Amino acid sequence: MEIHPDKPFSPACERNREPILAALRPHFADRRRVLEIGSGTGQHAVHFAAALPHLVWQTSDRPEWLPGIRLWLAEAGLPNTPPPIELDVRGPWPGERFDGVFSANTLHIMGWQEVEALFAGLPAVLADDARLTIYGPFNYASRFTSPSNAVFDASLKADDPKRGIRDFEAVDALAQSIGFKLVEDLAMPANNRCLSWQRRSAI
Repeated sequence: MEIHPDKPFSPACERNREPILAALRPHFADRRRVLEIGSGTGQHAVHFAAALPHLVWQTSDRPEWLPGIRLWLAEAGLPNTPPPIELDVRGPWPGERFDGVFSANTLHIMGWQEVEALFAGLPAVLADDARLTIYGPFNYASRFTSPSNAVFDASLKADDPKRGIRDFEAVDALAQSIGFKLVEDLAMPANNRCLSWQRRSAI
């Protein structure tokens, strides 16, 4: 099949999709509807939805990303990837409920107030037994886990001072504030982490 010339492509998504999928499998094995926040190019969505055909994978992002996501979904032609929805974490949020949420490489792109808005908005769209998995770089005790992450953080702040690698403890506190308990903190390639939480009502 000929690839659409306007279809966006992220080499990083191509590199990290298999390790992320391996991390997601046990947490999403019994899920039914997953909301991906910040789907970006749409590459992750088609890869994960194809590998996890038992669930509906709902993509979302800001308006400027939706055309590229649509191209990826159209080319893949999967039955479990509905059209992407417009979502800014500051609202409004979709009216549907999801029992899984996934987001990759988003928290360091958002300002901290947007990160807070993301967690504040989640309860309105989550089922009682929801699970949440977030992938990306994190600091621990306000320290970088590698020299390359320190360089990356500096480049993020050079683009926008509001950006930056987030402290695990601060993000976990936000998750706890909406009723989630951390169930896994998994080391990933390239100094990233995969953090998974379970809603306490289901524990």
